Amino acid sequence: MTDTVKQSEVNDAIWAACDTFRGVVDAGSYKDYILVALFLKYVTDVWNDHRAAYAREFADLPEDQRDIRIERRMRNERFQLPVIEIKDEAGAVVDRFRASFDSLKARKDRANIGELFNIVLEHIEDANKKKLDGVFRNVDFNSESNLGKPKDRARRLRHLIDDFSKPALDLRPSRVSEDVIGEAYIYLISKFASDAGKKAGEFYTPSAVSALLARLAAPGPGQTVCDPACGSGSLLIRAAEQVPADGTGRRDVALFGQEVNGQTWALARMNMFLHGADAADIRWCDTLNDPQLIAQDGGLSTFDVVVANPPFSLDKWGADAAPDDQFKRYWRADGAIPPKSKGDYAFITHMIEIARRRAGRVAVIVPHGVLFRAGAEGKIREALIRENLLDAVIGLPANLFATTGIPVAILVFDRRREQGGPLEDRRDVLFIDASREFEPGKTVNVMTEAHANRIVETFSAREAQERYSHLATPEEIAENDFNLNIPRYVDTFEAEEEIDVALVQKEIAGIEAELDAVRAKMAACLKELGVDA
Repeated sequence: MTDTVKQSEVNDAIWAACDTFRGVVDAGSYKDYILVALFLKYVTDVWNDHRAAYAREFADLPEDQRDIRIERRMRNERFQLPVIEIKDEAGAVVDRFRASFDSLKARKDRANIGELFNIVLEHIEDANKKKLDGVFRNVDFNSESNLGKPKDRARRLRHLIDDFSKPALDLRPSRVSEDVIGEAYIYLISKFASDAGKKAGEFYTPSAVSALLARLAAPGPGQTVCDPACGSGSLLIRAAEQVPADGTGRRDVALFGQEVNGQTWALARMNMFLHGADAADIRWCDTLNDPQLIAQDGGLSTFDVVVANPPFSLDKWGADAAPDDQFKRYWRADGAIPPKSKGDYAFITHMIEIARRRAGRVAVIVPHGVLFRAGAEGKIREALIRENLLDAVIGLPANLFATTGIPVAILVFDRRREQGGPLEDRRDVLFIDASREFEPGKTVNVMTEAHANRIVETFSAREAQERYSHLATPEEIAENDFNLNIPRYVDTFEAEEEIDVALVQKEIAGIEAELDAVRAKMAACLKELGVDA
């Protein structure tokens, strides 16, 4: 499969399609229409491409036999596009068409185009229950509150169809690879997050940060990866990319996720499909209060790698029910429960509990308060350190996220370090201060590949570097009262250059002498001109 278009061309064309909604619909809402339209266009183009290929393959057969063969092959497609029949009140068929983007394009001038969009999506969902059940339920193309009065709504949807009909968005597999489509989807999500700031940014982790987290977690072939706060699923995709692809482009890695927001869960499901990760198990649930990834014995499923960028300091996360948690996640520090208003350690605890004993690895993004806050959080932090689970603390620059300008950190936990694990003799904790490693951007700071490479190389080598990294012993951490604030371990102070006072005085004297000479010269000139100084 060879690309005939550049990634940037596809990205630009899709982003231009958003002009239909800008200024009319909030970015946090119109993203759903654009991303669903992209998915619909993609499955339609794949269907058409494959059908055309089968038509060429069976071209020599009689027409009736050819059609039978083609239909038989099309039943094996990843996504089925069923035939829709619209009937009148008497039950007579008044319209018959395939559930596809092309059918909507042929009917784009109809006043009820919003209703037809919904009908097409409903039939596609019903025909692909196992994969798409519930994915489109939160998107209403006939919504007056989101898309305006009937006339305006019809006009906007007509423009949307026209935008996705442009040659640059011909998404047939013979023309553009699955990787390009998947990256275009992530590009859109990133643009929506940037465009809408906090409201739409909470479902997205910047690509550079996701890639860094995935590299630190380092999943391998045949392993399982879980993100219990997966958002739109891009972090899971980046984690999967750490596993080498086979000859068919597939990666031997199993992906699992949980997401509390129904609309964002739908984005994650589509993200998986557009990246060829059809087998990914993404659950719509409240991870802390009602986790759905359950093992056969009734306990929590466990994984080789657990990664997440959970909501920072989540308020009302479920602390009241935590003491009676059926999965007994909050046993550390004599059952200390994270504060009601800060769910950071609730997510951390959950992630550690679902990492495989003596084998699993955890990488999580946290606000800096997690490193030093006292109370119950301090007790839990101390317990985790005493268990020898903490492997690294990595400080990142401020203003990397659309959702917040605060600096964040990555915590890496490794259950191979616990008693009986292959790394139980490793006792030190690596601290990295990468807070000054960034390029300033217009709205957010940017972590470059070079910055990320330095972090990963230092992490892999577990080496101390002046003013950048430090290996702290358990005793050193205990002396700091289990406070993990990075400046306690990595001294980034740079002494100011000493000033040679005598030399400075000499320079000042020279400048004053030059000034006196200039003044004398100016006075002489004024005297010649007969002007009083």
